[in-house]
This record gives sequence, structure tokens and C-alpha cells, in this order.
Amino acid sequence: MIDVLYFASLREKLGTDQEQMDGQFETVQALIVKLSERGDDWAAELNDNAQLQIAVNQSIASRETSLKAGDEVAFFPPVTGG
Repeated sequence: MIDVLYFASLREKLGTDQEQMDGQFETVQALIVKLSERGDDWAAELNDNAQLQIAVNQSIASRETSLKAGDEVAFFPPVTGG
């Protein structure tokens, strides 16, 4: 199982703040591809979003980051400061 968390506008657009994904995903990108199969909103927010911020086990990660059972993956929209 992989714990998946969605924050801020992603939570609102996708209609969920967390879920558990059953299955094995080699990388964050493999997880994103599976989630994107749910429809256009999912694909636009996760797969097609070059500015998507990712954390794995509370550490900054990338789409190429390896995953293993029990990992926590968090997705964030781009953050701006000022």
C-alpha cells in the first residue's frame, strides 16, 4: 500500500485529501500514470502539471523517485512567495 495525500487546490479539484493505493509502483511517475487514468482532471492536475510539487516520506521528491510499500506520497500545487 502507498499512502497518497493531496494538498491545497489539488484536494479541492480532485475531491479527496488522502487515499491508499494498492499495488506496486516503481516510481512516483508510475503512480501518477495510474491516478491519471481516472479522467481528465486527474491527468491535468498530476500528469500534465510540470509545476507539481512532490514529497515522499516528507522529503522533497521528483517523478523519478523510487517507491516501496508503506511509502507516503504527497502532492502539492506550486507554491509562490512574495
